[in-house]
Amino acid sequence: MANQIRELCLAPTGQTEVLQGNIAFAVGCVRGGIHAADGYPGTPSTEVIHRGLSQVQDLITVGWSVNEAVAAAVGQGHTIAGHDCVVTMKTPGLFQAADVFTSGSFYSGDRAGLVYYIATDFIPSATQHVIDPRYLYKSCFLPVLEPRNHQELHESAALAVEIARKYRTQIVVMPSGVLCHSEGLVHMMEPQSRAPMEMPTNLKAFAVMPNVARADYDRAVTTRTPALTKMVENSPLNRWEKGAGKMGVITYSICDMYVREVKESLAPDIDVLSLAFTNPLPMNLIRRFCESIDGPVIVIEDGYRYVQEAILQNGLKVEGKEPNDPLTEWSPALVAARLGFELKHARHDVPAIPRPPAICAGCPYRLFAQEAAAMRKKGLIDAVFGDIGCNALLYFLNVTDTSLAMGASEGMRQGLTLSRPEEASRSLAIVGDSTECHTGMAATRNAIYRNIPGVKVILDNAYTAMTGGQPSPTSPVNLAGEKMRFDLPGSLAAHGAKVTLVAAYDRKAIHEALTSALADAETGTFSTIVIQEGQCLRQSATSTQRVVADPELCKQCGLCLICSGIEKGPDGVPVINQLCSGCGGHTPSCVQMCPFGALKAVDITELDRPTAPQFPTPPTGVALPEMPVSSLPDKLSLAIRGVGGQGNIFFGRILTGLAFLAGYGQSNIVKGETHGMAQMGGPVISTFACGNVVSPILMPGTADVLIALEQAAVLREGFLEMLKPGGTILMANTRILPVGFAADKYPTNKQMDSALSGYTVKRLDVLATALKLGDPTGRMANVVMLGLLSTIGPFDVFPTELWHEALRRANSRPEIWAANYAAFNAGRSMAQPAGL
Repeated sequence: MANQIRELCLAPTGQTEVLQGNIAFAVGCVRGGIHAADGYPGTPSTEVIHRGLSQVQDLITVGWSVNEAVAAAVGQGHTIAGHDCVVTMKTPGLFQAADVFTSGSFYSGDRAGLVYYIATDFIPSATQHVIDPRYLYKSCFLPVLEPRNHQELHESAALAVEIARKYRTQIVVMPSGVLCHSEGLVHMMEPQSRAPMEMPTNLKAFAVMPNVARADYDRAVTTRTPALTKMVENSPLNRWEKGAGKMGVITYSICDMYVREVKESLAPDIDVLSLAFTNPLPMNLIRRFCESIDGPVIVIEDGYRYVQEAILQNGLKVEGKEPNDPLTEWSPALVAARLGFELKHARHDVPAIPRPPAICAGCPYRLFAQEAAAMRKKGLIDAVFGDIGCNALLYFLNVTDTSLAMGASEGMRQGLTLSRPEEASRSLAIVGDSTECHTGMAATRNAIYRNIPGVKVILDNAYTAMTGGQPSPTSPVNLAGEKMRFDLPGSLAAHGAKVTLVAAYDRKAIHEALTSALADAETGTFSTIVIQEGQCLRQSATSTQRVVADPELCKQCGLCLICSGIEKGPDGVPVINQLCSGCGGHTPSCVQMCPFGALKAVDITELDRPTAPQFPTPPTGVALPEMPVSSLPDKLSLAIRGVGGQGNIFFGRILTGLAFLAGYGQSNIVKGETHGMAQMGGPVISTFACGNVVSPILMPGTADVLIALEQAAVLREGFLEMLKPGGTILMANTRILPVGFAADKYPTNKQMDSALSGYTVKRLDVLATALKLGDPTGRMANVVMLGLLSTIGPFDVFPTELWHEALRRANSRPEIWAANYAAFNAGRSMAQPAGL
């Protein structure tokens, strides 16, 4: 990734790439001459630093701060030093940083540009609320730029810095989470070089003393805002697409893509006014647009009704959402319906199985979850206050009751204890290590300061894991690769807390620690239990440890079936599946759950499985055939559904690479995908389209092929209706049962046949094929399915050589490329009559 990001940052102007929105922005920061970036991980903004800027630290000063408020203050410091800075966060992070953000919004001293990159999640996929922050921005009199596509997102940092410098203001770039995580065509912007500004000799202008703050506010209202309003009124970024003048649509941000998709496919005669800035609004332009329409003017916007309300307050007649409309995230289908088009809906009476997100197989949180749930079941614990992060998933394991905000769990526990003192020994607060360092430690201090007894459990997996494994103060090294010096247990002890350290994979020790701490709470003690020595498995070396059951000792009691990596076998004896991680080499959790000693840890080489094969080296130097533009279909699209961890995202990456090689870079390529909690074993969807397309979210009835990597995934709401008449469904026979889900509740083959009657369906055992190839994890099943797709129309139009090259470019490590090459070709072989 580092070499890829560097190549993009240094690529020739105009070079065309297919990039994720966050990466497009990150590369734009470097090419746009931004000097520094700071932030805190938060889906959907994380990749800007995590996968982007952190890879080119010699080209830009970049780092993770412990929370958004600190990152915002770091950004202020960079700009006072004369260096332009971008600060990244998600919407809830804005409110965590609100004191710094709002106070700093009125600074008017001469300094470098400060850009806040605040990503929204109005679905939400990985956010605790859908509050529309535009009202806050307006009250701060800040300019707000909302990119509408990947190209604008790529160029937005440079544009924003110029505005910030010129008008002496901080500025917000607010991309939709869909834009952040989807992929689209980007033409590399022309590199810019911007010299750092001189550091002010007098820093007293950057103070919030009442007299200074009053003067700064007056300047923002009377001088800055009128100048910004004139700028947005005349901005060439506003687009007025004229139609028949009978119906108008005002839109902005990601909704521009959805409106354009509907306009091009269903409503070519509508007039569209697409706005680049949402504060201040170009109200004169909006007025002229409304006056030009002899019919309804409809506002299509995500979030609440910010622009609609502003237009109505100016005496103009527009439609949109009613005040009590809960819709916060549009799609092309919803836009089409709002504009009066009736769309076909797929109907069947087979319910999709519930699939809540889950902690990973072998997660170091698992044994704590088991012990806490058992104590609750025995009536020893009344309430467990959860937090934000991977520990939030313990809600689905009947461990936690609540979640509120980063670091809020302990404060909630304290409030309960103050009102009901008897609950001190009957309640827990849970927080992750990175969240304790984020804001949680303030509540730890509060418990000591106010002498509030109770128990706080800190689950330390050494990373900010939920957002992809960014370093936190408890990680081995920081973002710069420097050895970490922060000592979490030492800090807690220095605060005055009683600290107990427990190994994450020691069930007995966890039980004893909880029992002892709750007993101490009854006598007035506040305790912290730090459960550590279990790094996030996604950041650890792959373990070859696995588990086997002795059928002679096994009583088939099911007590070991606590994890997605182990399941009941055909004879009732538990067996591990392809998800088993071996608990990272620690004593496996399931082994510790068995009261009969029937399970034991073994090395994977001891299992009755074929050894990993040595795949032959794929041919090299293969000439890539050219595809004349006339041979390319006008449009191709598909959607892929599965379970988090099955490789949806990789599947889509191959397709975008294929389309680019085939020549669709001259028209358009878009890909959408699920991010957030659903990636943790929940339901996920990826979409792909190329050619005459606009939106990463597909219109109903437009997909040439639907792919289900897990067979029940095909039943998810809205999936079947994406298929166009005559399209094909490729469905894996793979069944993945959520932990605790009864097998007899899973849809039967008869029910599946009934739900899919009338469709062209090809059922395939791609998992079995992957296992036969010697893949012990089955993770190459998605590549097997990809090989089959290459034989299905209209995707069979692409030569095999192009498919191979797209696969190689996605991961060119020799051993991975050889395995993927074999899996892909095995999938192509399944297209033979015997295979289908």
